[in-house]
Amino acid sequence: MPHTMRRRLAAATAVLLGATALTACGSSDSDDKAASGPVSLTYWAWAPGMDKVVALWNAEHPDIKVTVQKQASGDDLVTKIITATKAHKAPDLVQAEYQALPTLVSNDALADIAPDVAGVKDRFAPGIWQQTTFGGEAVYALPQDSGPLMFFYRQDLFKQYGLSVPTTWEEFATTARDLRKKAPDKSLTTFSANDSGLFAGLSQQAGARWWTFEGDTWKVGIDDAATRKVTDFWGGLVGEGAIDNQPMYTPAWNKALNSGEQLAWVSAVWAPGVLTTAAPDTRGKWAMAPLPQWTKGASSTGSWGGSSTAVTTDSKHRKAAAQFATWLNTDPVALAALVKESGIYPAATAAQTSGALAEAPAFFPNQPDFYTRAAEIAKTTAPAAWGPNVNVAYTAFKDEFGKAAKARSGFGTALTTVRSATVADLEKQGFEVAK
Repeated sequence: MPHTMRRRLAAATAVLLGATALTACGSSDSDDKAASGPVSLTYWAWAPGMDKVVALWNAEHPDIKVTVQKQASGDDLVTKIITATKAHKAPDLVQAEYQALPTLVSNDALADIAPDVAGVKDRFAPGIWQQTTFGGEAVYALPQDSGPLMFFYRQDLFKQYGLSVPTTWEEFATTARDLRKKAPDKSLTTFSANDSGLFAGLSQQAGARWWTFEGDTWKVGIDDAATRKVTDFWGGLVGEGAIDNQPMYTPAWNKALNSGEQLAWVSAVWAPGVLTTAAPDTRGKWAMAPLPQWTKGASSTGSWGGSSTAVTTDSKHRKAAAQFATWLNTDPVALAALVKESGIYPAATAAQTSGALAEAPAFFPNQPDFYTRAAEIAKTTAPAAWGPNVNVAYTAFKDEFGKAAKARSGFGTALTTVRSATVADLEKQGFEVAK
């Protein structure tokens, strides 16, 4: 495939170039029709217990056997997939994070499976489905799990200090300042500069579009107005000392949650699992609410994490692979098993309040409607705009925002540097980038 076409394909979030281009580059699925005997598929995945879920499929589908090969997650898996694709030794299916899809598409690693997954679009929230469909028609993966952002807070301590649950970010800032006045040794929350995914989700909620494409040119909007609004908001709170600035997932952070030094946490639907180990003494004291909004009365959230199931261009059995991917992410039995064995929050909306999610998390016995409320929040997930070098932007965020948070110097300059690093990397790869 010519370099120009690959570059265009990498921008499929904005233009439809996928089906024809990738069909020309990848293997034909005619083998599905001509195959005699059982079809064997390999699936690279990192989610725990995936082999147990796949065993259910294999028991009911002797003609299509799927073998799970456990892999590392994140950038390591993306690199491995790209390397395998170049050698034409990629598996049939891969578990891929949403932000990795443009990178994999631009490297001709994923097949357009739109003809084989017709009719499943309505099983998912629009903002989630959008992250796997490029150009409106080409489909490169099916959503598997999602991480809608929410606001978690200590009910008992909010009552003790006379605090109200904030519904807007303005109220959130006021609450943080009021708490500092009433209890200087406590903090509403922390801004963790080592979590790029959380910052991306907060920017997503505000309407940010970090990567867009027009013609042959990428536009990097990491410092767009929406992101800068989020940056200034959190940088201001850190700068004035209204909130803490220590990183998350450290012994000190765990202690702050467990002892009540930190009263709230902006996190995702999977937070109860983290709290179970990070703050074991606080069971039954937390509650979940929708994320504060930038406009009073609005209803929108971002995502922190999430993955999909994709079929590779190397697969000689694309129809069979797409059939399995559809079962894995839409069948009630499969989804219940994913929740039980892999601990995911399914992207399929029907599974978000049924089966293993019919009851609240054990850590939230005081909020029996936890998953009912979570499902309503998940429906409001805003669209995300990913590009082919998310890993570079995330690394730059950790470096630059980490230094700024430590110095409490504001995040504006750090954001500019993140964009510059992202643009420089795209140009180095040979992409045209708007100045």
